[in-house]
Amino acid sequence: MNVFSIYLGHVHDALNALVKDGAIPAGLDFSRIVVEPPKDETHGDLATNAAMVLAKDAKQKPREIAEKLAAKLKAAPHVAKVEVAGPGFINLSLDASFWLEVLRAAIGSGKDFGRTEMGRGEKVNVEYVSANPTGPMHVGHGRGAVFGDALARLLAFAGYDVAREYYINDAGAQVDVLARSAFLRYREALGDEIGEIPEGLYPGDYLIPVGKVLAETHGRALLQKPDGDWLPIVRETAINMMMDMIREDLASLEIRHEVFFSERSLTAGGKDKVAETIEFLRQAGHVYEGRLPPPKGAPVEDWEDREQTLFRATAFGDDVDRPLMKSDGSYTYFAADMAYHRDKIERGFRTLIDVWGADHGGYVKRMNAAVKALSAGKVTLDVKLCQLVRLLRAGEPVKMSKRAGSFVTLREVVDEVGVDPVRFMMLFRKNDAQLDFDLAKVIEQSRDNPVFYVQYAHARGRSVFRNAKETLPSLDAGIPALGEADLSLLSDEAELGLVKKLAQWPRLVESAAEFHEPHRVAFYLYDLASAFHSLWNKGKDAPHLRFIIEDNTRLTLARLSLVHGLVAVLASGLAILGVRAAEEMR
Repeated sequence: MNVFSIYLGHVHDALNALVKDGAIPAGLDFSRIVVEPPKDETHGDLATNAAMVLAKDAKQKPREIAEKLAAKLKAAPHVAKVEVAGPGFINLSLDASFWLEVLRAAIGSGKDFGRTEMGRGEKVNVEYVSANPTGPMHVGHGRGAVFGDALARLLAFAGYDVAREYYINDAGAQVDVLARSAFLRYREALGDEIGEIPEGLYPGDYLIPVGKVLAETHGRALLQKPDGDWLPIVRETAINMMMDMIREDLASLEIRHEVFFSERSLTAGGKDKVAETIEFLRQAGHVYEGRLPPPKGAPVEDWEDREQTLFRATAFGDDVDRPLMKSDGSYTYFAADMAYHRDKIERGFRTLIDVWGADHGGYVKRMNAAVKALSAGKVTLDVKLCQLVRLLRAGEPVKMSKRAGSFVTLREVVDEVGVDPVRFMMLFRKNDAQLDFDLAKVIEQSRDNPVFYVQYAHARGRSVFRNAKETLPSLDAGIPALGEADLSLLSDEAELGLVKKLAQWPRLVESAAEFHEPHRVAFYLYDLASAFHSLWNKGKDAPHLRFIIEDNTRLTLARLSLVHGLVAVLASGLAILGVRAAEEMR
């Protein structure tokens, strides 16, 4: 039950009535009209910009349209007051009975309150993490992993058919470096003295198990082979073991992908999908042989002063055309990425979401250009960049990990503070803003720790029901009884304020899903928890406002209904974030 969608419909009905009366012209575009909560709660329950966005096309002053529209909206259901504010905004106040019906709907829907079919089963591909399989995941990978997983959960809740995908970068120089690093550990496992790990190779202890497996499997046989023979053997073993470790790291955060797509598969098995993609674009006129002008300003890493195969990226919004072949005849990374995204398009996805680290920001324009060309503009790519995570302990930077050799691993952080703090705090800041993650603060039991504050609200809500059962053992507090409670007894301003906050949840889900912003859910849950804690504290000072009134079961049942709506929404929102809805806090 989306209150804002319902009243957007009433605004449209009122505008159509004005058209019929000849008060405004026909054919106006209503698509930019919104109904939303006013910025200042004292201005009412709902606000609409209808008069402001229609004024120019209607050739009337916003205030004139607003006055006419306000007169019509006074007759809309449950409207208690209509006010025209400023140059032409319209604020609506609804009577209490309407909000109580929203609460009743929330009780009936339970954890499905707010679930929507706005996606209509549209296939969406969310590709996230996609870390090089060269070692354990670090905290920065964790932020993208949590963001991508929460976004996938949010989109599924909003009615989309979501595929969770990991792109394995198992081709290129970095996996050969991995193989050479693992080969050193193989020699070490055989008893050879390897000394210091040479610069340019991976020094972490995580490759020691790889060396042991190679030694157990091959003995000293690999030492007798030339590089060209042992390298692919060691590389395959190392990649497989690194991916197993990455999967375990992700599972520790409750993250599981449905698809693991190998970059190497694009050119394996006698089929060259990269060459096919280049030819596909050439046939469409988007690939040509030419020269690139020297870059202006900062050097461009893929610029070469030679005749080469180029993609017409500038025709699709990029700054320069992009090379697809290197001077040695191999493909550029971009060419492989184009082939990979073409594969996604061929699998039937019409919305692609890629979650990348902030250091890939310069790659966004060219990838958007590629998807436009590959799909004739029919597929949308949304790249979400996740900024860096600064790991602290009581305000001080955390030292590097012995296991990884150069960074703190994600698994170490999860093992220290737990899944819930990691997931919630990774989402309690917009993805494109740098995040300070303090290992000491995220386990504090205080309002300053958002994950504790929200989980505590859910636990408090559940405790109300346990206390009610002990205090009033004969009281039926099942869902049918809660649904039939006399909600008109919820008359305190703070109670109605909490109901109105609950009513915002369906709209919040839709807007967060539309803009691919799961952090909105975390922000909302914190505000909702704050409203509930405030009501709880009010009951401490005013006993008649407590949730359980021993000599008034009707009022108790009404308040239990409010608490049920609260815990259902908290549980629903926390599930989207992948965070546990705590039954009690210890």
